[in-house]
Amino acid sequence: MSEREGGASFGAFLVGLAVGAAVGFLFAPEAGTSTRRKVSRKFEDLKVAAAREDRAAVSTAKKELQRRVLEARRRRHAVRAARREGTTVAAEGEEDEPVA
Repeated sequence: MSEREGGASFGAFLVGLAVGAAVGFLFAPEAGTSTRRKVSRKFEDLKVAAAREDRAAVSTAKKELQRRVLEARRRRHAVRAARREGTTVAAEGEEDEPVA
């Protein structure tokens, strides 16, 4: 199948989709204004749900970033304190290795 044939079948699919939607709206059991209102409400509900998910994701990312910044500050203060005392500080989860 060439690219041209694939494009033609996709175009036919889109035309079929549009015709199906039009026929569905024409034979719907409710008035057009009622149907449009329902579709509009559903769309708004979807937007609100997406916004809530985005807000939750941003909140989670913000908390993770704050945690990382706090941890970096603690490490920085520990390194500064160790330098003042003349000792070294190992990173969390690492063991001190002897220096050759």
